Parts: sequence; C-alpha cells; structure tokens
Amino acid sequence: MMRYLGRTQVAHRIGVKPDTLNRYKLPEPDAMVGDKPVWLPRTVDEWNARRPGRGNWRRHKAARAGD
Repeated sequence: MMRYLGRTQVAHRIGVKPDTLNRYKLPEPDAMVGDKPVWLPRTVDEWNARRPGRGNWRRHKAARAGD
C-alpha cells in the first residue's frame, strides 16, 4: 500500500508549522485525495534536500551557477 503525506504531515516531516508551508513552493503533488494534494515521503525528502534555506542556500546557489 502507498503511504502519502498531507500538508500537516509534510510540515511535521520537514520541521515547520503547517502554516509555514504557505510560503514555500511545494513540489507537484504525487496524487490528489479529493481536492487535497498529497505527496510520497520520498518526494518530500528530495524536495526538502534541494530547497534553499536552513544552510542549503550556498549549495543551491552554487549548483545553479553551474547550469
């Protein structure tokens, strides 16, 4: 069975409050449950590792410079 994360679970997984997600550009959802987007844990983890912030900004900026 596939396990999906809703917004509250995504927030918990990355260590922020659910309302904080409103400021983030989240990845495309892996599925929709009714009208609610949901993500696979792997999608959230990969997105979180690549997003700027929490010490990732320099790495993100350097990676973009190589584009």
